[in-house]
Amino acid sequence: MSDRPLPPYTHIPGVTPHPISDPAGHSYGLHPSIAVDTAAADAPLIWENLIEHPEFQWAVTLFNAGYYWESHEAWESLWHQAGRTGLLADYLKGLIKLAAAGVKLREHNLAGFERHARRAQELLMESRMSSFDGEIPRVSIFARKLSSLATHLVRQPPQLPDDRTGRPVAALPRLPWSTVDPPENED
Repeated sequence: MSDRPLPPYTHIPGVTPHPISDPAGHSYGLHPSIAVDTAAADAPLIWENLIEHPEFQWAVTLFNAGYYWESHEAWESLWHQAGRTGLLADYLKGLIKLAAAGVKLREHNLAGFERHARRAQELLMESRMSSFDGEIPRVSIFARKLSSLATHLVRQPPQLPDDRTGRPVAALPRLPWSTVDPPENED
């Protein structure tokens, strides 16, 4: 996991200062992508090292701590690195959409939440059914878990978080990644 400090707040559009473009934002004046880490920028982004990639782990850390906007940005930087097309890019886009669903939940926008959760479900299901399924066991396991998670969110949306201050609230289930705890091999 990353040793970078978490931001002082999570961005909720219309509620908190925009992290990058507002002078009061938590990442104002920094690199346009709050996810960029110089050491990680040199790490290749391939299926075999995706889960251990430092920027991927940073995005997971942000997501699991309730920083949905920031995790969206972190995965989007990897999506650009992946070329924005192809299976790896679509897998990352599924995670981007899952994080966007979390942002919409924090905005109390249930229609937006449902739209993003459904698109995450589609993209992650496609990844689950893709040709890499079974070829890279760790990614296959996570693809199954993620598509199940997205399906669950579409069927049973979580409650709207009461807090609207920008304090991070983990309103969505934690993602199943950790370089410390390997996933269980399950269907």
